[in-house]
Amino acid sequence: MAQAQAPRHLDALTGIRGIAAWGVVLYHIRLSLVMICPPWLIAILGRGYLAVDLFFMLSGFVIWYNYAERIAAGGWAAARLFLWRRFTRVWPLHGAILLAFIGLVAVLAATGRDTAGYPLAELPLHVLLLQNWGFTPRLSWNHPAWSISTEMAAYLVFPALVVAMQWARVPTLALLALAGAVAVALHAGFAARGYDGLGGDITHLGLWRCLAGFVLGCLMCQLWQRWRAYRIAWLIAATACAAILGLAAMLSLAETAFVPAAFFAGLLALALAHGPLSRVLGGGALHYLGEISYSTYLVHFLLFILFKLAFVDRSLQIGWFGLAAYLAMVLTASVVLYHGLEKPAQRWLNANPPRWRRPIQRPLAD
Repeated sequence: MAQAQAPRHLDALTGIRGIAAWGVVLYHIRLSLVMICPPWLIAILGRGYLAVDLFFMLSGFVIWYNYAERIAAGGWAAARLFLWRRFTRVWPLHGAILLAFIGLVAVLAATGRDTAGYPLAELPLHVLLLQNWGFTPRLSWNHPAWSISTEMAAYLVFPALVVAMQWARVPTLALLALAGAVAVALHAGFAARGYDGLGGDITHLGLWRCLAGFVLGCLMCQLWQRWRAYRIAWLIAATACAAILGLAAMLSLAETAFVPAAFFAGLLALALAHGPLSRVLGGGALHYLGEISYSTYLVHFLLFILFKLAFVDRSLQIGWFGLAAYLAMVLTASVVLYHGLEKPAQRWLNANPPRWRRPIQRPLAD
């Protein structure tokens, strides 16, 4: 059987993923920084949850780029292999972090501390990555994993999306109209529930937030495939992004009304560009941060809980030294988990697939 092809990635988008992961880290610790950071910076960090929407779009882009053609050609056999490979990508690290949380809860219970944020009845949902499909009233256990739960739903939907129509025959204007319709529908869904921010009611709206962002990423990839040969295309997309942001500022639009569209146009511009910014984002340290970003994203919440238990007083303020120590802890853990658990587990599982997996002529990328 032919060897699996190496995954295809756009390096600049990988760098963006790394920046987004650290944006989520700072979002979760921002209230412990109010003694060392000015209010305006805390307010900026308070928008860090929007990095998750970047993740969703980036995921849709990369998944479409690597898998759509092969699923369309390979049918159900290719779809099954795709789902297995996505499982091997996300579950081993998730399972390890969840196991660490179970250990933490056991210690908390044994020492008489509060364990209300870790309901045992919901644990099976977390094991199965179903915890954010509308079954629970609030986030629990490893909070950031809610988005991994919704990503699993997107992976299940993806093969059906691929075969829904012959996408190559869909006119470009129709793709743009469809992207606009998805963005409008997402805004309408939040507005109907009385929310003007994308971070509202995660347990009930997070799934639709993910699916919308994922589909937008899939559409973005198709536009990129059609426009990447045109040198001016990145400028048109960048201008569209700037126009959306300007209109939003002028009209004081709700976050849900403009952020998805701005992210869509901005990421498309970045994917199409080949200038200095793309080279900076796609090279060196930023690219590596993107490579280990999944580990960063999943482990940082647990580490901050442990850090506060060990080193932080009742003020919950960590100071500059505490900030540096915590960030170093997250970075170190990300590197160790990526090289020591995440990638080895993925390689082993892909080398030892379930018996139902049948060889196909064109193996899927990671």
